[in-house]
Amino acid sequence: MPMTATVTLADLAATSPGAIRILEQYGLDYCCGGKQALAEACRSKQLAPERILREIDEAAAVITAARDWSTAPLDELVRHIVETHHAYLKLHLPVVEARIRKVVAVHGPRDPQRLPRLAAVFAGLRQELQMHLQKEEAILFPFIAQYGRAELRHQRVPPVPFGSIANPIAAMEHEHAEAGDALGEIRELTSDFNPPPYACATVRALYDGLKSLEQDLHLHIHLENNILFPRAIALEPHGI
Repeated sequence: MPMTATVTLADLAATSPGAIRILEQYGLDYCCGGKQALAEACRSKQLAPERILREIDEAAAVITAARDWSTAPLDELVRHIVETHHAYLKLHLPVVEARIRKVVAVHGPRDPQRLPRLAAVFAGLRQELQMHLQKEEAILFPFIAQYGRAELRHQRVPPVPFGSIANPIAAMEHEHAEAGDALGEIRELTSDFNPPPYACATVRALYDGLKSLEQDLHLHIHLENNILFPRAIALEPHGI
């Protein structure tokens, strides 16, 4: 179906990895801000929606083999998020934080305002994300996986101990928004991940790592906020 400027950023991102790459390129927030229409998002950045749609169409013509997570079984999507994006965070968060500490120790006097603030924002983000992953893996995701299996078997979804699956989902979406705010401040503190003139190899590695972390977390949050969570909630009211 042809897309128009009224389509939401979340729906655009769901079309293909190529669409996600284009949205990332232009700084259009398809994860936490995914409910915003393309036209509105482009207006705030002085971009032409038609250009974005054209580039997404061109990217889609090149990328054809991606998994369609909007129709994949929910338990498979849960497993993908945990094994791909949760695993990425568990591996890379301590690596990036160690680099930040090293950069602050060596270059802190060169940039006494931004570097300590960068370290503080990232430390808070890491702490919150680690708790967030634990809550998803121990509490929310097992129930969503059960919902997915019930859907495949054409059974009613099982009861949950927190009233509605929408309750923990709302809490996770709130934490996603807070993570998005932290990512925005990190991008601002690093001048859009452009290393400063004094940058050594460690500073450059840090900025590259922060940029990669942002890209992965954007896709991670998109899969949850815009695909996994709405599908789980849609199964609940009347069962299967």
